[in-house]
Amino acid sequence: MKDFISLNQGSGGKLTHELIDRVFAGRFGMAEPLTDSAILKESGFTRVFTTDSYVVDPLFFPGGNIGKLAICGTVNDLAVSGADPRYIAASFIIEEGFPLHELVLITESMADEALKAGVKIVTGDTKVVHKGKCDKLFITTSGIGILNPDLEHISTGKRVKPGDKLIINGPVGNHAIAVLGARNNLNFSTPVTSDCASLNYLISKVLQNSGEIRFMRDITRGGLTTVLNELAKMIGFGIIINEVYVPVDDPVKGLCEMLGFDPFYLANEGKVLIVVGAGEETRVLNILRSDPLGLYSEIIGEIVPDKKELVVLNTSVGGKRILDMPVGDQLPRIC
Repeated sequence: MKDFISLNQGSGGKLTHELIDRVFAGRFGMAEPLTDSAILKESGFTRVFTTDSYVVDPLFFPGGNIGKLAICGTVNDLAVSGADPRYIAASFIIEEGFPLHELVLITESMADEALKAGVKIVTGDTKVVHKGKCDKLFITTSGIGILNPDLEHISTGKRVKPGDKLIINGPVGNHAIAVLGARNNLNFSTPVTSDCASLNYLISKVLQNSGEIRFMRDITRGGLTTVLNELAKMIGFGIIINEVYVPVDDPVKGLCEMLGFDPFYLANEGKVLIVVGAGEETRVLNILRSDPLGLYSEIIGEIVPDKKELVVLNTSVGGKRILDMPVGDQLPRIC
Protein backbone atom coordinates (compact mmCIF):
# COMPACT_ATOMS: atom_id res chain seq x y z
CA MET A 1 0.00 0.00 0.00
CA LYS A 2 1.30 3.46 -0.93
CA ASP A 3 1.86 6.23 1.62
CA PHE A 4 -0.87 8.44 0.18
CA ILE A 5 -4.56 7.85 -0.41
CA SER A 6 -5.70 7.33 -4.01
CA LEU A 7 -9.15 7.38 -5.58
CA ASN A 8 -8.92 3.63 -6.12
CA GLN A 9 -8.94 3.12 -2.37
CA GLY A 10 -12.52 4.35 -2.36
CA SER A 11 -13.69 1.89 -5.02
CA GLY A 12 -15.08 -0.74 -2.67
CA GLY A 13 -12.70 -3.30 -4.18
CA LYS A 14 -9.42 -4.89 -3.13
CA LEU A 15 -7.64 -1.62 -2.26
CA THR A 16 -10.58 -0.48 -0.11
CA HIS A 17 -10.48 -3.74 1.83
CA GLU A 18 -6.72 -3.40 2.31
CA LEU A 19 -7.17 0.17 3.58
CA ILE A 20 -9.85 -0.91 6.06
CA ASP A 21 -7.73 -3.81 7.31
CA ARG A 22 -4.55 -1.75 7.64
CA VAL A 23 -5.91 1.51 9.05
CA PHE A 24 -9.34 1.07 10.61
CA ALA A 25 -10.31 -2.48 11.60
CA GLY A 26 -7.61 -3.20 14.17
CA ARG A 27 -7.57 0.25 15.74
CA PHE A 28 -11.36 0.32 16.08
CA GLY A 29 -11.61 -3.27 17.33
CA MET A 30 -13.67 -4.42 14.36
CA ALA A 31 -14.11 -8.19 14.30
CA GLU A 32 -14.48 -10.35 11.20
CA PRO A 33 -16.62 -10.70 9.23
CA LEU A 34 -16.92 -7.02 8.36
CA THR A 35 -20.47 -6.37 7.15
CA ASP A 36 -22.41 -3.30 6.00
CA SER A 37 -24.12 -2.98 9.39
CA ALA A 38 -23.23 -3.68 13.01
CA ILE A 39 -25.47 -5.92 15.12
CA LEU A 40 -25.86 -4.47 18.62
CA LYS A 41 -27.39 -6.39 21.53
CA GLU A 42 -28.46 -4.61 24.70
CA SER A 43 -31.23 -4.92 27.30
CA GLY A 44 -32.91 -7.78 25.47
CA PHE A 45 -33.14 -5.93 22.16
CA THR A 46 -31.19 -6.55 18.96
CA ARG A 47 -30.54 -3.48 16.84
CA VAL A 48 -28.69 -2.96 13.60
CA PHE A 49 -26.66 0.20 13.00
CA THR A 50 -25.08 1.47 9.80
CA THR A 51 -23.52 4.63 8.40
CA ASP A 52 -22.44 5.80 4.96
CA SER A 53 -21.33 8.94 3.12
CA TYR A 54 -22.41 10.05 -0.34
CA VAL A 55 -20.24 12.07 -2.71
CA VAL A 56 -21.82 11.21 -6.07
CA ASP A 57 -20.94 13.44 -9.02
CA PRO A 58 -23.17 14.86 -10.46
CA LEU A 59 -25.68 15.42 -7.67
CA PHE A 60 -28.64 14.84 -10.02
CA PHE A 61 -28.85 11.90 -12.43
CA PRO A 62 -31.61 10.00 -14.29
CA GLY A 63 -33.61 8.14 -11.66
CA GLY A 64 -32.51 10.09 -8.60
CA ASN A 65 -30.15 12.46 -6.85
CA ILE A 66 -27.70 12.40 -3.94
CA GLY A 67 -30.55 12.75 -1.41
CA LYS A 68 -32.61 9.81 -2.63
CA LEU A 69 -29.40 7.81 -2.96
CA ALA A 70 -28.49 8.49 0.69
CA ILE A 71 -31.83 7.24 2.00
CA CYS A 72 -31.96 4.19 -0.26
CA GLY A 73 -28.38 3.22 0.53
CA THR A 74 -28.93 3.38 4.28
CA VAL A 75 -32.28 1.57 4.16
CA ASN A 76 -30.79 -1.19 2.01
CA ASP A 77 -27.75 -1.71 4.25
CA LEU A 78 -30.11 -2.31 7.17
CA ALA A 79 -32.56 -4.46 5.22
CA VAL A 80 -29.96 -6.88 3.85
CA SER A 81 -28.89 -7.54 7.45
CA GLY A 82 -32.40 -8.86 8.03
CA ALA A 83 -33.45 -5.77 9.97
CA ASP A 84 -36.56 -3.60 9.81
CA PRO A 85 -35.20 -0.07 9.09
CA ARG A 86 -36.66 2.53 11.47
CA TYR A 87 -34.61 5.72 11.95
CA ILE A 88 -32.11 7.77 9.94
CA ALA A 89 -29.76 10.63 10.84
CA ALA A 90 -28.56 12.90 8.05
CA SER A 91 -25.58 15.29 8.05
CA PHE A 92 -24.73 17.77 5.32
CA ILE A 93 -21.47 19.41 4.31
CA ILE A 94 -22.40 22.26 1.96
CA GLU A 95 -20.08 24.41 -0.11
CA GLU A 96 -20.55 28.15 0.15
CA GLY A 97 -22.54 29.38 -2.86
CA PHE A 98 -24.53 26.18 -3.34
CA PRO A 99 -27.96 27.00 -4.86
CA LEU A 100 -30.69 26.91 -2.24
CA HIS A 101 -33.30 25.59 -4.67
CA GLU A 102 -31.14 22.53 -5.38
CA LEU A 103 -30.78 21.86 -1.66
CA VAL A 104 -34.56 22.05 -1.35
CA LEU A 105 -35.05 19.56 -4.19
CA ILE A 106 -32.55 17.17 -2.60
CA THR A 107 -34.07 17.33 0.87
CA GLU A 108 -37.57 16.93 -0.56
CA SER A 109 -36.48 13.76 -2.34
CA MET A 110 -35.00 12.48 0.94
CA ALA A 111 -38.27 13.12 2.74
CA ASP A 112 -40.27 11.44 -0.04
CA GLU A 113 -38.05 8.35 -0.11
CA ALA A 114 -38.05 8.05 3.69
CA LEU A 115 -41.85 8.17 3.69
CA LYS A 116 -41.98 5.57 0.93
CA ALA A 117 -39.59 3.28 2.83
CA GLY A 118 -41.39 3.75 6.15
CA VAL A 119 -38.43 5.28 8.00
CA LYS A 120 -38.12 8.53 9.92
CA ILE A 121 -35.34 11.10 9.58
CA VAL A 122 -34.93 12.04 13.23
CA THR A 123 -31.71 14.05 13.63
CA GLY A 124 -28.75 15.48 11.75
CA ASP A 125 -26.16 18.21 11.37
CA THR A 126 -25.27 20.93 8.88
CA LYS A 127 -21.86 22.45 8.10
CA VAL A 128 -21.02 25.07 5.47
CA VAL A 129 -17.43 25.33 4.21
CA HIS A 130 -15.65 27.97 2.12
CA LYS A 131 -16.07 27.88 -1.63
CA GLY A 132 -13.63 25.42 -3.16
CA LYS A 133 -13.26 23.39 0.07
CA CYS A 134 -16.03 20.93 -0.82
CA ASP A 135 -17.46 19.81 -4.15
CA LYS A 136 -20.97 21.28 -3.83
CA LEU A 137 -22.55 18.88 -1.32
CA PHE A 138 -21.65 15.76 0.67
CA ILE A 139 -24.20 13.83 2.73
CA THR A 140 -23.61 11.33 5.53
CA THR A 141 -26.47 9.19 6.78
CA SER A 142 -26.70 6.72 9.66
CA GLY A 143 -29.52 4.29 10.23
CA ILE A 144 -30.98 2.09 12.96
CA GLY A 145 -33.14 -0.97 12.45
CA ILE A 146 -34.72 -3.64 14.63
CA LEU A 147 -33.54 -7.22 14.08
CA ASN A 148 -35.29 -10.49 14.85
CA PRO A 149 -32.57 -12.62 16.54
CA ASP A 150 -33.53 -15.53 14.26
CA LEU A 151 -32.12 -13.52 11.32
CA GLU A 152 -28.72 -12.61 12.79
CA HIS A 153 -26.97 -15.12 10.52
CA ILE A 154 -27.96 -13.36 7.30
CA SER A 155 -25.28 -10.66 7.19
CA THR A 156 -22.49 -13.05 8.25
CA GLY A 157 -23.21 -15.93 5.87
CA LYS A 158 -22.59 -18.46 8.66
CA ARG A 159 -25.24 -20.85 7.34
CA VAL A 160 -24.18 -20.77 3.68
CA LYS A 161 -23.13 -24.19 2.37
CA PRO A 162 -22.32 -25.88 -0.96
CA GLY A 163 -25.38 -26.37 -3.12
CA ASP A 164 -27.03 -23.11 -2.04
CA LYS A 165 -28.30 -21.01 -4.94
CA LEU A 166 -27.62 -17.35 -5.74
CA ILE A 167 -30.38 -15.01 -6.89
CA ILE A 168 -30.26 -11.38 -8.02
CA ASN A 169 -33.36 -9.20 -8.25
CA GLY A 170 -32.69 -7.61 -11.64
CA PRO A 171 -30.26 -6.14 -14.19
CA VAL A 172 -26.84 -4.87 -13.11
CA GLY A 173 -24.91 -1.73 -14.08
CA ASN A 174 -27.76 0.73 -14.65
CA HIS A 175 -26.83 3.12 -11.85
CA ALA A 176 -23.20 3.48 -12.92
CA ILE A 177 -24.08 4.07 -16.56
CA ALA A 178 -26.83 6.58 -15.66
CA VAL A 179 -24.38 8.57 -13.52
CA LEU A 180 -21.68 8.33 -16.19
CA GLY A 181 -24.08 9.73 -18.78
CA ALA A 182 -25.12 12.64 -16.54
CA ARG A 183 -21.52 13.39 -15.57
CA ASN A 184 -20.31 13.63 -19.15
CA ASN A 185 -23.49 14.97 -20.79
CA LEU A 186 -23.80 11.87 -22.94
CA ASN A 187 -26.95 11.58 -25.01
CA PHE A 188 -27.71 7.86 -25.12
CA SER A 189 -30.00 6.77 -27.96
CA THR A 190 -31.81 4.60 -25.40
CA PRO A 191 -32.06 6.33 -21.99
CA VAL A 192 -30.50 4.53 -19.02
CA THR A 193 -32.03 5.22 -15.60
CA SER A 194 -30.48 4.49 -12.22
CA ASP A 195 -32.01 1.56 -10.32
CA CYS A 196 -31.84 3.61 -7.08
CA ALA A 197 -34.57 2.20 -4.80
CA SER A 198 -35.27 1.17 -1.22
CA LEU A 199 -35.51 -2.62 -1.08
CA ASN A 200 -36.74 -3.14 2.47
CA TYR A 201 -40.31 -4.11 1.59
CA LEU A 202 -39.12 -6.51 -1.12
CA ILE A 203 -36.63 -8.10 1.27
CA SER A 204 -39.20 -8.29 4.07
CA LYS A 205 -41.57 -10.14 1.74
CA VAL A 206 -38.87 -12.72 1.02
CA LEU A 207 -37.93 -13.18 4.68
CA GLN A 208 -41.56 -13.56 5.75
CA ASN A 209 -42.23 -16.27 3.18
CA SER A 210 -39.02 -18.31 3.25
CA GLY A 211 -37.02 -19.73 6.13
CA GLU A 212 -34.11 -20.69 3.89
CA ILE A 213 -32.44 -17.32 3.27
CA ARG A 214 -28.75 -17.85 4.09
CA PHE A 215 -27.20 -14.50 3.12
CA MET A 216 -28.03 -11.12 1.58
CA ARG A 217 -25.93 -8.15 0.48
CA ASP A 218 -26.89 -5.10 -1.56
CA ILE A 219 -24.75 -4.68 -4.67
CA THR A 220 -23.29 -1.17 -4.75
CA ARG A 221 -19.80 0.17 -5.62
CA GLY A 222 -17.51 -2.54 -6.90
CA GLY A 223 -20.51 -4.25 -8.44
CA LEU A 224 -21.64 -7.87 -8.39
CA THR A 225 -18.08 -9.20 -8.58
CA THR A 226 -17.04 -7.46 -5.35
CA VAL A 227 -19.99 -8.89 -3.40
CA LEU A 228 -19.32 -12.38 -4.77
CA ASN A 229 -15.66 -12.23 -3.73
CA GLU A 230 -16.56 -10.87 -0.29
CA LEU A 231 -18.99 -13.74 0.14
CA ALA A 232 -16.50 -16.41 -1.01
CA LYS A 233 -13.92 -15.16 1.46
CA MET A 234 -16.50 -14.95 4.24
CA ILE A 235 -17.78 -18.53 3.85
CA GLY A 236 -14.58 -20.29 2.72
CA PHE A 237 -16.19 -21.83 -0.38
CA GLY A 238 -16.17 -21.18 -4.11
CA ILE A 239 -18.91 -19.70 -6.27
CA ILE A 240 -20.00 -20.58 -9.81
CA ILE A 241 -21.86 -17.92 -11.81
CA ASN A 242 -23.58 -18.51 -15.15
CA GLU A 243 -23.18 -15.45 -17.36
CA VAL A 244 -26.24 -16.20 -19.50
CA TYR A 245 -28.49 -15.85 -16.45
CA VAL A 246 -27.06 -12.58 -15.10
CA PRO A 247 -29.50 -9.91 -16.33
CA VAL A 248 -27.98 -6.90 -18.09
CA ASP A 249 -30.18 -4.46 -20.00
CA ASP A 250 -29.30 -4.18 -23.68
CA PRO A 251 -28.46 -0.44 -23.55
CA VAL A 252 -26.08 -1.05 -20.64
CA LYS A 253 -24.52 -4.04 -22.36
CA GLY A 254 -24.00 -2.07 -25.58
CA LEU A 255 -22.49 0.93 -23.80
CA CYS A 256 -20.17 -1.31 -21.79
CA GLU A 257 -18.91 -2.93 -24.99
CA MET A 258 -18.38 0.47 -26.58
CA LEU A 259 -16.72 2.10 -23.56
CA GLY A 260 -14.74 -0.90 -22.32
CA PHE A 261 -16.60 -1.43 -19.04
CA ASP A 262 -17.57 -4.74 -17.46
CA PRO A 263 -21.15 -4.66 -16.09
CA PHE A 264 -20.18 -7.21 -13.42
CA TYR A 265 -17.98 -4.52 -11.82
CA LEU A 266 -20.37 -1.57 -12.13
CA ALA A 267 -22.23 0.03 -9.22
CA ASN A 268 -25.91 -0.52 -8.51
CA GLU A 269 -28.26 1.08 -5.99
CA GLY A 270 -31.31 -1.15 -6.12
CA LYS A 271 -29.94 -4.66 -6.39
CA VAL A 272 -29.53 -7.39 -3.79
CA LEU A 273 -27.73 -10.74 -3.95
CA ILE A 274 -29.60 -13.45 -2.07
CA VAL A 275 -28.25 -16.88 -1.15
CA VAL A 276 -31.04 -19.40 -0.62
CA GLY A 277 -31.02 -23.06 0.42
CA ALA A 278 -31.16 -25.60 -2.41
CA GLY A 279 -34.73 -26.58 -3.25
CA GLU A 280 -36.14 -23.22 -2.16
CA GLU A 281 -34.76 -21.12 -5.03
CA THR A 282 -37.84 -21.34 -7.29
CA ARG A 283 -40.12 -20.30 -4.45
CA VAL A 284 -37.94 -17.29 -3.61
CA LEU A 285 -37.63 -16.38 -7.30
CA ASN A 286 -41.42 -16.31 -7.62
CA ILE A 287 -41.74 -14.12 -4.51
CA LEU A 288 -39.23 -11.66 -5.95
CA ARG A 289 -40.87 -11.59 -9.36
CA SER A 290 -44.22 -10.72 -7.80
CA ASP A 291 -42.80 -7.31 -6.83
CA PRO A 292 -41.94 -4.50 -9.31
CA LEU A 293 -38.42 -4.26 -7.81
CA GLY A 294 -37.84 -7.97 -8.42
CA LEU A 295 -39.68 -8.44 -11.70
CA TYR A 296 -36.52 -9.47 -13.59
CA SER A 297 -34.96 -11.63 -10.88
CA GLU A 298 -32.83 -14.59 -11.94
CA ILE A 299 -31.03 -17.56 -10.39
CA ILE A 300 -27.43 -16.84 -11.42
CA GLY A 301 -25.27 -19.49 -9.76
CA GLU A 302 -24.48 -21.60 -6.73
CA ILE A 303 -22.04 -22.22 -3.89
CA VAL A 304 -19.47 -24.99 -4.53
CA PRO A 305 -17.03 -26.79 -2.17
CA ASP A 306 -13.90 -25.04 -3.47
CA LYS A 307 -11.54 -24.17 -0.63
CA LYS A 308 -9.64 -21.76 -2.91
CA GLU A 309 -12.60 -19.38 -2.49
CA LEU A 310 -12.65 -18.58 -6.21
CA VAL A 311 -15.51 -16.95 -8.10
CA VAL A 312 -15.71 -18.61 -11.51
CA LEU A 313 -17.86 -17.39 -14.38
CA ASN A 314 -19.25 -19.84 -16.92
CA THR A 315 -19.18 -17.50 -19.90
CA SER A 316 -21.89 -17.18 -22.53
CA VAL A 317 -19.51 -18.59 -25.17
CA GLY A 318 -18.78 -21.79 -23.25
CA GLY A 319 -15.53 -20.87 -21.49
CA LYS A 320 -14.63 -20.08 -17.91
CA ARG A 321 -12.94 -17.11 -16.29
CA ILE A 322 -12.16 -16.08 -12.76
CA LEU A 323 -13.95 -12.99 -11.48
CA ASP A 324 -11.32 -11.31 -9.31
CA MET A 325 -11.96 -8.61 -6.75
CA PRO A 326 -11.52 -5.28 -8.60
CA VAL A 327 -8.33 -3.40 -7.79
CA GLY A 328 -9.14 0.00 -9.27
CA ASP A 329 -12.31 1.95 -9.84
CA GLN A 330 -13.93 2.03 -13.28
CA LEU A 331 -16.07 5.02 -12.26
CA PRO A 332 -15.10 6.95 -9.10
CA ARG A 333 -17.64 8.96 -7.07
CA ILE A 334 -20.56 6.83 -8.18
CA CYS A 335 -22.36 6.93 -4.81
